[in-house]
Amino acid sequence: MPASKSNPNQGVPAEALLKPLLGYVCAGAVALIWATWLVVTRSGAQSTLTAFDLAALRYGVSAVFALPLVLYFKPWESMSIQRIVILTFLLSPVYILFVFGGFVYAPAAHGGIFMNGVLPAFTLLIGWYWLSEKVSLLQIFGVVAIIVGASLAAADASKLSLFDSWIGDLMFVIAAVFFSAYLVVSRLWQIQILQILMCSSVINAIIYIPVWYFLLPSGMTEASQSQLFIQTLYQGLIPNLLGLLLVAIAVRHVGPAATAAFMAAVPGLGSILSLIFLGEEPGMLGWLSLTILTPGIVMVAVIRKP
Repeated sequence: MPASKSNPNQGVPAEALLKPLLGYVCAGAVALIWATWLVVTRSGAQSTLTAFDLAALRYGVSAVFALPLVLYFKPWESMSIQRIVILTFLLSPVYILFVFGGFVYAPAAHGGIFMNGVLPAFTLLIGWYWLSEKVSLLQIFGVVAIIVGASLAAADASKLSLFDSWIGDLMFVIAAVFFSAYLVVSRLWQIQILQILMCSSVINAIIYIPVWYFLLPSGMTEASQSQLFIQTLYQGLIPNLLGLLLVAIAVRHVGPAATAAFMAAVPGLGSILSLIFLGEEPGMLGWLSLTILTPGIVMVAVIRKP
């Protein structure tokens, strides 16, 4: 009687198979959330809402949900004043207004390219300069590919007569520097999620919301209810709270390298979604920039020198 073929998965617990699947699903969901956020934010920047309004929704709504957790768990007890100040500033309205200001001038696809795209390169350079982290040859090639891809996107904008796009691109790059520094100090100080919520949402809301309400221009009263709803959902809740949770699950089950590889899809997904929902069609150089930029992101974010 012939021997039965052995099943390679025989004896492997179902939980061991489902956990990596869950990690990949969460990583893909985060990439989709961030790509959709690019389109939603560009739509908000083109509405009656000001960049100051979008920042108020981001900090105000997330703070409402984060405050009870922060008060209960008291994450400030394990942080020095200096670290609280630095982390709060790196995630402050200064950072986020550069982000929202960029969407006023540049297409949604450029947010994916000049923020999400160049982010791994800036993080690598800051880590190399500040923490003396070693850089591999493939990572250097990746940085070059990111620079070439971003340059092609800028050239594409000029060919499409988007002459003010460079202002938005510059704002996106400055925002990427802020966030890259945040990623580096988070890794260096082993920052926890509740500490991030305290500094990013609660403290910044306490500082910013009164300034916005009394001093800054607002278009809240002229905005449609549907626009207010989608911006409240996407600025205050989904990326800040759900996104953080999904990233944590993905990193736990498939590791930071695989999660970073999924994030490389954000610029491409953002371009496709902006074409579908906003009618912002990149030119030939724009699509070419994505084919060069995406492998560059993977080389920088995934490959680590032992």
